[in-house]
Amino acid sequence: MGCFFSKRRKTEKESRPENEEERPKQYSWDQREKVDPKDYMFSGLKDETAGRLPGKVAGQQFLIQDCENCNIYIFDHSATVTIDDCTNCIIFLGPVKGSVFFRNCRDCKCTLACQQFRVRDCRKLEVFLCCATQPIIESSTNIKFGCFQWYYPELAFQFKDAGLSIFNNTWSNIHDFTPVSGELNWSLLPENAVVQDYVPIPTTEELKAVRVSTEANRSIVPISRGQRQKSSDESCLVVLFAGDYTIANARKLIDEMVGKGFFLVQTKEVTMKAEDAQRVFREKAPDYLPLLNKGPVIALEFNGDGAVEGCHLIINEIFNGTKVLHVH
Repeated sequence: MGCFFSKRRKTEKESRPENEEERPKQYSWDQREKVDPKDYMFSGLKDETAGRLPGKVAGQQFLIQDCENCNIYIFDHSATVTIDDCTNCIIFLGPVKGSVFFRNCRDCKCTLACQQFRVRDCRKLEVFLCCATQPIIESSTNIKFGCFQWYYPELAFQFKDAGLSIFNNTWSNIHDFTPVSGELNWSLLPENAVVQDYVPIPTTEELKAVRVSTEANRSIVPISRGQRQKSSDESCLVVLFAGDYTIANARKLIDEMVGKGFFLVQTKEVTMKAEDAQRVFREKAPDYLPLLNKGPVIALEFNGDGAVEGCHLIINEIFNGTKVLHVH
């Protein structure tokens, strides 16, 4: 059988005109658009503003290295971002599906969202962060953290494309791999820190096309107090069950509660199992089990004197019987 095919190939070759070369086989992976790494890299820039517009990175890996005195804006989602040997730079990163890794950087101000955040051998970074897992620093000093605060029209879709939830943000729960006795290598930025004083909106013609807002009430990620000291002994947990308007309802409730002077401590979007429901809802758990099958719940923790009653009033007034549950 092998001889048969061998012979046939020879015959085909002999019958082909002399000046016609044999065409290489075409495979589907050969027809994909070739990715040029240079399109996904800023290297060796100095005193420049550079960026990528929405749709220009589209989930690729990105590298920023050896940049000095630069303003860099990635207005798109990416797979991972590595930032090496950068000094005195301002950096904005749209949602990153995997990790953001800073190495050997100093005096940088950043706003970014990612699944994992790591800093190694860095000093004096100020980061407005949305991170789905515990941020990690190593062999670094004077790293300051605040909550992500940023908006542009494409950003909500980019969070979805990167597989990130705007409600899963552990920005202030830092783990230091190399703590020094008696010193703190990281701290939280002042609560009244204005994000635009750290990471200003770009002013170049190309990047101005992105309609950015840094106003707190427009931020795609809800601004939470995280690990900051609570102002009151009274907290209120609200659970919103999956439905068509869950995200909109959560945003509305946050706006109303914050507008009345309560603090948003933390947010979570999680799939609740039966045992979780038993722990949270106790004797009412059986009533809520069918609702848990519809999808992940959004949990919000508010703090402030009168938070429970205030939440009751808002839910009755605005949501009018929507399946929202609060526990305290």
